[in-house]
Amino acid sequence: MDFKAEVIDKSQQQPVVVDFWAPWCGPCRMLGPTIEQVAEEQKGRWTLVKVNTEEEQQIAMQYGIRSIPNVKMFYKGEVVAEFAGALSKTQLEQWLENTLPDGRKETLELILQRLDGDGDLTELEAFVAQHPDMKDARLALAGELAISDPERSEALLMPIKMSDPIAEQAAAVRIITELMRHQADDSKAGSLLAQAQEALRQRKREEAIQHIIEAAGVDKTYHSDLPRRAAIAFFQYWGPQHPITKSYRRKFDMVLY
Repeated sequence: MDFKAEVIDKSQQQPVVVDFWAPWCGPCRMLGPTIEQVAEEQKGRWTLVKVNTEEEQQIAMQYGIRSIPNVKMFYKGEVVAEFAGALSKTQLEQWLENTLPDGRKETLELILQRLDGDGDLTELEAFVAQHPDMKDARLALAGELAISDPERSEALLMPIKMSDPIAEQAAAVRIITELMRHQADDSKAGSLLAQAQEALRQRKREEAIQHIIEAAGVDKTYHSDLPRRAAIAFFQYWGPQHPITKSYRRKFDMVLY
C-alpha cells in the first residue's frame, strides 16, 4: 500500500484512523467489524485505513507495532492518539470523542470569545443549529440560556449522558435551571432564593451568589439542599479562576462547615 498517500497525505485534511491487524489475531477479528461500523456511522469526520501487519511488515516496524490490534490516529501527518487491544463500540466511540481533532471546536471557542454579555446569542444559536450533534456547543448555549430560558436549556442538555466528558458541567447547568424554575415559598431561605433569581435575571451575579450562600446558611435542607447545590453548580460553571469563585468559595465553605 501507499501509506504516505493513504494516511500521511490524507491526514492533512482529515484525521485518519489506522487499524493495524492480522488475519490470525482473535481480538483483531472482534475489533475489526466494530471499528468499520463506527467509521461508516461517522463518515465525514475521519477516515479508516486497515493495515495488515503480515503484508505490511515494514510499516508495522516503522510505527513500533509490537502487539495487535493496535489503532493509531494520524492528523497533519503525525500520530496524535492510539490504543492497543479490542474495545467495545461504546469504548471506541468514547475514545474518538475524546481524541478526534475537530475544527468545529476552534470555531466554537472563537464564538464564545466574541460573546459580550449583552444577551445576543445569534451566532451561537446558528452554530448549534448547524451542528446539532456537537454536545460542547449545546452545553455552551444551554449555559447561556439557563437563567433566561431554563426549559429550553434543559432540552438542549438532553443528549448529554453521564458517560460524556462534559457530564459534570451539564449537571451544573441543570441545577442552575432547577434554581431558576423554583417557586420560592415565604420562608427566609425561599425569600433569599427569590432575590437570587431576580439578581441573576438582572445579571448581578455577585449579588445572586451572596443570597444563595446566605440561604444555605439559613436552611441547609431547604428544597432538597437547593441553595448548597446551586452555589456549587455556579462555582463549577464559572470555574475556579473566576473572580466570584475566588471571592466566595471560601465564604461558602465557612457557612456550611
